[in-house]
Amino acid sequence: MKKILMNLLLVSSLFSQTFTFSAIPDQDETKLKERFSKLAVYLSKELNVDAKFVPIKSYSASIAAFRNKQLQLAWFGGFSGVKARLIVPNSMAIAQGVEDTEFRSYIIANVKTGLTSSDKFPKGLEGRTFTFGSKGSTSGRLMPEFFIREHLNKAPSKVFSKVGYSGNHTKTISLVQSGAYEVGAVNYKVWDAGIKAGTIDTSKVKIIWTTPTYPDYQFTVHGDLDDTYGKGFTAKLKATILNLKDKAILESFNRSGFIEAKNSDYAPILSVGKSTGLID
Repeated sequence: MKKILMNLLLVSSLFSQTFTFSAIPDQDETKLKERFSKLAVYLSKELNVDAKFVPIKSYSASIAAFRNKQLQLAWFGGFSGVKARLIVPNSMAIAQGVEDTEFRSYIIANVKTGLTSSDKFPKGLEGRTFTFGSKGSTSGRLMPEFFIREHLNKAPSKVFSKVGYSGNHTKTISLVQSGAYEVGAVNYKVWDAGIKAGTIDTSKVKIIWTTPTYPDYQFTVHGDLDDTYGKGFTAKLKATILNLKDKAILESFNRSGFIEAKNSDYAPILSVGKSTGLID
């Protein structure tokens, strides 16, 4: 009986300890809340903790919150994850979407530009107005900028007549579709989901190029979670994410499942970050 009471007290103690997590704001807040509220319910049940999703307004703020231990778990992009792990000792990537090992970006254009789709890097970009997503986005800024520099041997500011930063992928599509910007770079998952949902007007905006693949999104955690939540907690959290089979949650992530990730998987992102001067 004493052992049972002690176990009950342990569970009660863990559940009273809030487990806070967040994500980079790569889409509008409504979609993020829908996705992560479902995950919060799942994690609370499986881990016996009070899992709580906290929306954050910017990529840099999500990294700062993780650094300051306001978050125990974060859904980062490749670039934001690398930056966070550089400043938080012993933090580690634990899981990624099946599709995140070979992520890609689309270069999209307003149809009035007359730019055509191509398997090769598109011609006719110079002098156009161009919008990236967030300045800290892997698929909306870092990798598209890398490929622009690689193919044109110029910084974006030297290629385009105007360079903008929309803040998220949904906004990038909207800006290019409206003609506010002629060309933009967007996460392929967000574009594909918009096509499926019927929210993108392909008579006004289209894909003109698809980048080569690169590693992207992942769940990253602090290295000392076991000290707070008990021995073996980090391993259990990782297993809980890897074993996630709930179709509603997977569909909200637009992923077929999750697989193991480790920090070294993102070495290519670190290399590109340094080569473009976006990481010191």
